[in-house]
Amino acid sequence: MSAELSLRVHSRLADVPAAWWGSFGSPDAPLSHAFLVALEETACLGEAVGWIPMHLLFAADRKAEPFGAMPAYLKTNSFGEFVFDWAWAEAHSRVGLAYYPKWVIASPFTPVTGRRLLVPPEIPYAARELMLDCAIEAGKSAGVSSMHWLFCTDPVLLEAPMLVRRLGCQFHWHNAGYRDFADFLDRFNAKRRKELKRERRQVSEAGIEVQRLAGNEVDAETWNRFHALYRRTFDKHGNYPALSAAFFRRVGETMGEQILLVVARRKSELIAAGFFLVGEDTLYGRYWGAVEEVRSLHFEICYYQGLEFCLERGLRCFQPGAQGEHKVSRGFVPTATWSAHWIADPRLRGAISRHVEAERLHVEAYMRELESRLPFKQESEC
Repeated sequence: MSAELSLRVHSRLADVPAAWWGSFGSPDAPLSHAFLVALEETACLGEAVGWIPMHLLFAADRKAEPFGAMPAYLKTNSFGEFVFDWAWAEAHSRVGLAYYPKWVIASPFTPVTGRRLLVPPEIPYAARELMLDCAIEAGKSAGVSSMHWLFCTDPVLLEAPMLVRRLGCQFHWHNAGYRDFADFLDRFNAKRRKELKRERRQVSEAGIEVQRLAGNEVDAETWNRFHALYRRTFDKHGNYPALSAAFFRRVGETMGEQILLVVARRKSELIAAGFFLVGEDTLYGRYWGAVEEVRSLHFEICYYQGLEFCLERGLRCFQPGAQGEHKVSRGFVPTATWSAHWIADPRLRGAISRHVEAERLHVEAYMRELESRLPFKQESEC
């Protein structure tokens, strides 16, 4: 492969053949062609919300078929990213520089970890470095203030000297080869195991039936009902519900078993539901809503049903969404997440580097403190 790559920028992912996108290392559900196209074609993205698609495709030369991609968006705000950089925008403003637009490489509104350089496994490290260099040159040409690879796991991004690494923390569950949910519960200390059993029992005692449905098993009426619940949750917390009812119907049709909807009904009336993405070896929890407060129903739908699903399918990991220290007492472990950032202005790059280094020490201390609260048996109890 030559020292220079050919870069193509696509403002509509539908213009990129799904077969091409799938060949770039088979992107997992949150970065799949079907998921990202659905976001674009159901009015969830665009200038109005500050997520403008500008996907980067890389080829060995202008005549060659692309071998890799970055799912990229020009951003005019910092909403829907979950890696908070408002202070960075303020710092740019203080020295008379515009922070927006910037370029974000991520799954919109979806804070899940994974690869951001989409390439087949046989693509060598050196070629991935060329992709990064090419992307940064494109960012310079576009005049963006910065580029941000959010929740990335790519070694080439986390090792690149020109990028600032930023540490974050989420709460993930990892499958230790549990036979079933009872086997998982057996890992807890006696007090917490009893509490989890009580939480699950409270839902059934409230007369609520819970069911798991694949996306293609959900009818349009149920999707519309779920969307109303989703909006209710966002309105309750004063947030913007970016996803449309058409989006949920679309991914249900096009992604099938890569979508999981957990529904709760009382006397056939749907009162709560949770939306998940099913990856190759990971379950991604995203949205939930309810019309009434029922004790422990949120935990049942958003955590315990997801855990049971992972155990039944043999999934390796469950990422139930951003934030939430209450997940620790339910078996989710503090887990480091990383983002990589290119800052155009050298002065601000240095200042931001110092800021994230100080931040890293606080995050590491926070994670150590949370690890001390894990509800698992001590060795003397085993």
